[in-house]
Amino acid sequence: MARTETQRAIANLRAFTSPPTNYYKCPLTRRAAVLILLFADKKGDLRVVLTIRSAGLKNYAGQAALPGGKADTLEETPFMTARREAFEEIGLAMDDRQLPAGYEVEHLTELPSNLAMTELGVRPCIAYLKTPPPSPRNRDPDAARDLLPKLDPKEVAAVFTAPFYNFLRDKDLDSQTRKTVPGEWYKGSWHSWHETAWRMHQFFVPVSPATVFHADSKPRPARRADERPPGTSGANTPAESGKEKDSPGKSSQSTLQPSLPRSFYSIAGDALHQPRYRVFGMTARILVDAARVAYGEEPEYEHNSHFGDEEMMDRLLKIGRLGPKRKDGEILTRDVMMEAAKAKM
Repeated sequence: MARTETQRAIANLRAFTSPPTNYYKCPLTRRAAVLILLFADKKGDLRVVLTIRSAGLKNYAGQAALPGGKADTLEETPFMTARREAFEEIGLAMDDRQLPAGYEVEHLTELPSNLAMTELGVRPCIAYLKTPPPSPRNRDPDAARDLLPKLDPKEVAAVFTAPFYNFLRDKDLDSQTRKTVPGEWYKGSWHSWHETAWRMHQFFVPVSPATVFHADSKPRPARRADERPPGTSGANTPAESGKEKDSPGKSSQSTLQPSLPRSFYSIAGDALHQPRYRVFGMTARILVDAARVAYGEEPEYEHNSHFGDEEMMDRLLKIGRLGPKRKDGEILTRDVMMEAAKAKM
């Protein structure tokens, strides 16, 4: 992608106005936000910052995620929440004056809220990390190098970056990557979620010493293509889970698969010891939507056309769900969704 395309993408994000959100109707305990932090690499192409969650966490351990978390107060805006969590997780200063000289974080826009499996309303906030021009103090500015994160090992095991535009494509854009890094970039399949067709995206982001930083600061060699993580079988490795018969972009809603098994969300072996990191679930969907807005293009593969889950959240709120306290065993069953579907809008 040319620098002009990157400039156009940033302009599109600045101009995007998100429709009214149900985020502020949710109680404090149901509010969360994530930060989609973009920066331009040496070629001028946009990359996005992601994390691998620490293995010791209660929820989503070992999974790829955007920096983010729950709101602290009702007065805290989604962007304030996202910036605070990014500071706690990856060391991104909350005040631009504390960044290396010349760097700035610009809040570009926010996307419609998503509903997490834990019934949190998650607001994606998009920001652009501006890289300064060369100067006597920094003759070769490099965002990834100059802002090497200070990680909190309790929450984050690694920080890595991914090519932002590639989230609209079904293959690695870089031809050298396709030749040298084992595995595919994208796999997707349609699944039935309470009688609604949902596209489950899986992206497998190639990583290298230049694009990943581990909390223990020890480089981890990429595993060979024919090598398995200790104690795992090929059928359960992240790079092969969720395999579908149809090629990417060729699946149809007429071939819905059952709901995803719990094993789909688990991480086999060492999540950090892979040539590619798997990005899936809500994180993948948010990145797809963000790229759609930025580049004004639809993905090469099939996807859900709507942005976020605002209507679903509105219906659930109208029937008394998403309350301040989640009850033990409270899940979104088919009956709950059918009741929500009948709610007057």
